[in-house]
Order: sequence, then structure tokens, then C-alpha cells
Amino acid sequence: MDGHRRKHTYLRLSLTERCSLRCGYCMPADGVKLTAAERLLKPDELLRIAEAFVLAGVDKIRLTGGEPTVRADLEEVIAGLSALRPLGLQHIAMTSNGVSLKRRLPALQAAGLDSINISLDTLDRKRFEQICRRDALPKVLETIDAAIEAGYSPLKINAVVLGGVNDDELAGFAAFASSRPVDVRFIEYMPFGGNNWEEAKLVPAAEMQRRLLASGVALRPVETHAHDTARSFEIEGGQGRLSFISSMTDHFCSSCNRLRVTADGNLKVCLFGQQEVNLRDALRAGATTAELHALIHAALGRKRARHAGMATIGDIARQAIRPMTTIGG
Repeated sequence: MDGHRRKHTYLRLSLTERCSLRCGYCMPADGVKLTAAERLLKPDELLRIAEAFVLAGVDKIRLTGGEPTVRADLEEVIAGLSALRPLGLQHIAMTSNGVSLKRRLPALQAAGLDSINISLDTLDRKRFEQICRRDALPKVLETIDAAIEAGYSPLKINAVVLGGVNDDELAGFAAFASSRPVDVRFIEYMPFGGNNWEEAKLVPAAEMQRRLLASGVALRPVETHAHDTARSFEIEGGQGRLSFISSMTDHFCSSCNRLRVTADGNLKVCLFGQQEVNLRDALRAGATTAELHALIHAALGRKRARHAGMATIGDIARQAIRPMTTIGG
């Protein structure tokens, strides 16, 4: 629990900084300088850190990146996490771009993967290539179908909405969600290192909802968990849902229960904060679980009430924050 009485039960654990796509909002156009392999967490270190968090009360772990499927040992990592269930872990999730996920789905599901979020920012093939700098939309759509067939329902689809780029596809995504059991989650554009963020490209969640209603999409509010970042709505007459994640214009910091560990072993208590705590070096220096807990609790004690202490969107945009691919999406 932090100083604002928020209990943290959700860990986002980054497995890699590498990715098979080059989405501009996540990775700078000229790429990122990858962390040297010896400074990244080894598989046993990942599991040791995960165990420490579970013993401290974390019951959900989401695997992020980069792109988790670039790791050849992904199934083994998930199986190792699944072995923590007797200690209190209840849910293993993963966020993926979906490009190489389809063929690995059966093994990942067998290893213990409970839920999946797939990133998809456009339904137009040419636009997909413009945004992600790769021609891979057909593969992602095949993965979505395979994941639904495998029983991942409702499957969550993450769509970052960029003004003047893909904000004309809101109704198209609503039709996509209406025809299948998916939860399309519209995410406000956020500033990270090297993504050339502009406020003009920020489409507020409230504006997204207004446009959808004006286009004739009928939405009915859905009650969600107190810690959910998204406000969700059923589509009347449809199979799926639409959700809105308003990180920039209507924050949900007061109910935050999330922590992040980067691929190089640094703990971040706030996505937008610059402060990090190096768990990797502590672990390699022989830290016990109790000593790791002390580092985690001390970091939580410094967590600010909202947005790492920043009051405005401009304040966030001016921060020298890591590129998203090196934090973990």
C-alpha cells in the first residue's frame, strides 16, 4: 500500500525491449538503443522478482515489451509464473502486437496464459503500414480470430487514437466490435521519449464518445472493477464492447493498483515518473526476498497522488520519459 492508501496488486512485467513493429507512438523513428544483454533480467531473475511481488500481495501479472513473442522461451516464462499460483497469483495476462502470436497460442494457453490484449490501431492495411512501419495487418487479424476460437473472450483490442491519423476509424472499430466478442479499448495518445507527441493529436476520450454517438453507435455503460483503467460500454445489438482509457484528460490515479518492472529490472511506480528503483542489481548483489520487499515498499512510499506529481498535460509532455518500448506497454 502506498501513502495514499492504494493497494497495489497488479504487476506489469516487461520481457524485452525488442519489437517486430515500429509504431511511432511507442518507438522513435530511428529506433532505440537497446540495453546490453547482460543488463537485462535473466529468466530466473524474472521469476524471482515475480515471486517477490506475489508474496507481497500481487495477484495479477501482465507480460509486456517490446513484443513478448520475440522471446523463444516465452512458454517457459509463463509456465514458471503459473507455478506461483499456490503463492497467490491468480491471473497471467499478456499484451502482444499479434504478428507472431497465432502459431504459439496453443502452447502459451497450455502453459497458463489466462488473457490477451492485442494492439491494433487501424483496420486499413495501408494505414497499418504507415503507423507500424510493417505490412502485417492480415497476420494480426488472423491472430484475433485464432484467439477468439481458443476461448479468449472477450478479447481485448488496444487502439491508440491519433488525431488526424486514425481518429476517423472510431465507427469502423465499433462495427468490428459489434460483430465479434472483443473489447476495443480506445487509448488516448500519451507522450514518451522520441514519439514526437503533439497535443493536437490528442483526441480526448469524451470527444471519442461524442463522435460515436453522433454516428449512431448506441452505447450502454457496463459496471467494471474499481481498479479498471477503462470505462466500458456494451454496443446495443452487438457482441462486443467499446472502452475508453483517458490517461491524459480524465486520469484514474486515485484507484491505481499498478506497478511496472522494465526488462532491465527497474521498478517504476508510475508510468509517467522518471524515478526508478534497480531491482536487478539488488538481486545480483544477493538481496533476500525481505530486502526486495523493503525496496518495493520504499518506492511505493514515494508514489505521488497523480501522474508522478505533475499537474498538467504540458508538464507530462515536457518530462524526459523513456520510450514506451523500453518501459513496457
